[in-house]
Amino acid sequence: MKTRRTTLVVFLASASLLTGCGLLPGGEDREEVTLWLMKGSATAGFVERFTKEFEKEHPSLSLKVEIQEWGGITEKVDKALKSDDQDTAPDVIEVGNTQVAQYVDGGGLVDLTLESMRDLGMDDWLPGLAEPGRFGGSQYGIPWYAANRVVIYNKDVFAEAGVSKPPKTREQWIADTTRINESGNQGIYLAGQDWYTLSGFIWDEGGDLAKESGNIWEGALETPAALRGMDFYRQLQELGNGPKDADEENPPQAEVFAKGDVGQIITVPGTAQTIVEENPALKGKLGFFPVPGKTAAKPGAVFTGGSDLVVREKTDNRAGAVELIKALAGEKWQIDLAKTMNYVPNKTTLAEAVSGDEGSAAMAEGAAHGRATPNSPRWAAVEGDNPIKAYMTQVLTGTDPEAAAKAASKRITKTLDLRTR
Repeated sequence: MKTRRTTLVVFLASASLLTGCGLLPGGEDREEVTLWLMKGSATAGFVERFTKEFEKEHPSLSLKVEIQEWGGITEKVDKALKSDDQDTAPDVIEVGNTQVAQYVDGGGLVDLTLESMRDLGMDDWLPGLAEPGRFGGSQYGIPWYAANRVVIYNKDVFAEAGVSKPPKTREQWIADTTRINESGNQGIYLAGQDWYTLSGFIWDEGGDLAKESGNIWEGALETPAALRGMDFYRQLQELGNGPKDADEENPPQAEVFAKGDVGQIITVPGTAQTIVEENPALKGKLGFFPVPGKTAAKPGAVFTGGSDLVVREKTDNRAGAVELIKALAGEKWQIDLAKTMNYVPNKTTLAEAVSGDEGSAAMAEGAAHGRATPNSPRWAAVEGDNPIKAYMTQVLTGTDPEAAAKAASKRITKTLDLRTR
């Protein structure tokens, strides 16, 4: 069992995140719990606040936080899960919400189903964080924070077109975007290969990117529901000048929007800061609304990005690891983190905590209907050589949608086939 004195030290990988050290009352030995957090997930101030209070409320535990880079993290986590070295391996690890399945498949995570039901309020979790943390009927990933796409719009451009308020339905969205085009501006900038946005439209129609049956995953882009989602994407994309053969980062859509003649883009709220840095004249002129749904009753489905917390199976301090997760995923620190980082808290019941920020409020509204990518341990391989992007370009440039969808689904099925490993 790892032990150390009660000195509070937060270990951070970046010099810019270094925090101070201090002594806690008493002198007894504490059991050490090591937490791996990803760079940029929390500020140094949050880590320091949390560490001080966690150690104060858990006199038998000492917390060490180590910040990790996203680059190469999969291999590093895989190695840590297999490690028997209790002095260097983490007890709790932050992982991307869509990465949980691959780590479970490789072995090495603790089943936290009981704790989820008894202590962590799993019934209120955001589905886009909870579902990818579940594998084989058990809960391995505990939702930590979420971020998802909203629509950022230029209030002046909307006003010039006579659009007085954001749309709440897809039908009105198309109509308003058309009016913006008619006023002389670009209604929307939507790149042809923004497949995360397409995913939401497909989910709204009742479709999916891939489906599992009897432990076998198959691509599902050719289903009628998925094809309807692609058709709506095509209609919306044609109302702007976005490239049909590139994603939202080529060129960066924030730079395009910052020119001031684009009505709207679909992105995370934090992109607004980049836009204003690019064009300070837009400060105070940006608004946010959830991606509209098929009816005004609820917003459209969105891909929920974010992180889950997992416990290494070989930890020698499972009880301490669970206490750490209970604190990080609990109401107090969820609200603190959400306000600090402009995230969405892990529970729908905590959405009110971010209601004072327009971008975060729009994001929280959409997150309540969020989803994640197919929960296959091989989904990362699909994204690595993404056939969905090529499929989208084919449809947008005139290829028969059903034929293109069948070909893309076939590639997805082949990639997800566990028998080919």
